[in-house]
Amino acid sequence: MNERRRRPAPWRGQWPVIGVVAVGGGIGATARYGAALLWPTARGAFPWTTLTVNAVGCALMGLLMVVITEARPSHHLVRPFLGTGILGGFTTFSTYAVDIQRLVEARRPAAAMAYLAVTVLVALAAVWAAVAGTRALLVLRRRTV
Repeated sequence: MNERRRRPAPWRGQWPVIGVVAVGGGIGATARYGAALLWPTARGAFPWTTLTVNAVGCALMGLLMVVITEARPSHHLVRPFLGTGILGGFTTFSTYAVDIQRLVEARRPAAAMAYLAVTVLVALAAVWAAVAGTRALLVLRRRTV
């Protein structure tokens, strides 16, 4: 009984992480909303905005992971704030699914299938290119320093 009182609740130590993820998620979602306002997609049109947002977010995720795991140590809250929070809020695979449904409803199944495949390929290519490019820059930087 006494040990139960002394042990902190399992979630107690996670509040800072939850807080930075929430703040980062708000920032990322706001940025995505801003992108949708700047570059709106008409109903039934190809969703270039969502595709671009997801590609940019995936590229930034690749860059972030290399920087914080290979280039310099970071505070333990940097990854949840930037990765899970901001980039998780910025990218949107739920909207991606809704966009596919809208293309199908607009009787554009070929566009829906293309969007389905292209988004996955572009997202993976963006992560790969960002990781490779960032690693190459780190190697170049180490040679010049």
